Amino acid sequence: MGKRKENSTNMLNEKLITEGCDLTYAVCKIGGRWKLLILCKLEEGKLRFGEIKKLIPNITERMLTLQLRELEKDGLVKRTVYAEVPPRVDYELSPIAKELIPIWSKLSNWGARHKELVSPASL
Repeated sequence: MGKRKENSTNMLNEKLITEGCDLTYAVCKIGGRWKLLILCKLEEGKLRFGEIKKLIPNITERMLTLQLRELEKDGLVKRTVYAEVPPRVDYELSPIAKELIPIWSKLSNWGARHKELVSPASL
């Protein structure tokens, strides 16, 4: 996942779609395979990179780095670097991201109910 060009078709389409719909804008900020999962892991408090990686074992270090950078750029994750040797870096939810906690809790409950409805065992 590299940097996208500002004038690429994908960027222009995303801009048009997200400017016209606040819900789509929000989903773009937390969407994808990893972002919401990372945010949920930070719900309990600050974590270091290695701790997040242990909690999400299937994510590569490169992908975790990219996703944390995007979440930080979008103001959802706060990154704190401590002047220590060796350096220590903590990640935590920003205040605006903490507002999402009840939303993803409800979405999680909905997901559990939906899974029961559509699982092969219930058909």
